[in-house]
Amino acid sequence: MAFDLHEHLHKMNRLVAAGSAFVVVTMVEARGSAPQIQGAKAIVTRDGIVQGTLGGGKVEAKAIVHAQEILDRDDGICCELITWNLQTEIGMTCGGEVRFYFEVFNREDWKIVVFGAGHVAQSLVPILLRTSCTVTCIDQRQVWLDRLPSHPRLSKICTDDLKGQVKRLAAKSFVLLMTQGHSTDLPVLAEILANHHVPYLGVIGSQQKATVLKRNLKELAISAEKIESFFCPVGLPLGNNTPAEISISIMAQLIQERDRLRIVNHKTKAF
Repeated sequence: MAFDLHEHLHKMNRLVAAGSAFVVVTMVEARGSAPQIQGAKAIVTRDGIVQGTLGGGKVEAKAIVHAQEILDRDDGICCELITWNLQTEIGMTCGGEVRFYFEVFNREDWKIVVFGAGHVAQSLVPILLRTSCTVTCIDQRQVWLDRLPSHPRLSKICTDDLKGQVKRLAAKSFVLLMTQGHSTDLPVLAEILANHHVPYLGVIGSQQKATVLKRNLKELAISAEKIESFFCPVGLPLGNNTPAEISISIMAQLIQERDRLRIVNHKTKAF
């Protein structure tokens, strides 16, 4: 079957728009009796192969399984170059080797949850969406949520029960609290610190607000260790107090912490 670039790109675009995770598998090298030519491509989702072919048979079956395993891993690897011996690793009688390049798309390992859709969130969320992450924004005000852009990687939740949304936090979520003020930030902050663990927790506000929050948390019997575990003021110490520059300072801190914690691995794994 001839490789159809137009159909390949069209399928990729549809999967991206739908927010579906997938792997593009490319045969970059073949030696011996390989079932396809160099450059053959296939698109694989958790449901199986959806576009293209790697030649069928045992080689393609192994590649599909491996691609699906990559989608279900949480090691952050987004690219992988792997070589298989057709006889010893594929189980074929013919000799030779095949090398495949697995490239992951839409498997968003970096999840960011923003409580509050106010002025800073309006500036920050579009910046976040330019990176490889999924964003959830939660607010009591539908009108503010509606001002955020529509995007396949952005979920908007309108609710009066901000604290109740904490139990829905996905593992390894980065959480930012920038609601309408202290009275709405504190219940969410206390619930996270008391009953959940997230790798990053930031609260927008001044050093004075941080002092008051910590005093309130102590009164709620939150441990001293947890009280010192969140960022407030949030963001790196740069820029001014405009929403745009606050957003840039927050974005910089999020990336810094993401990389420090190795939430997303940018390296290619090769065997």
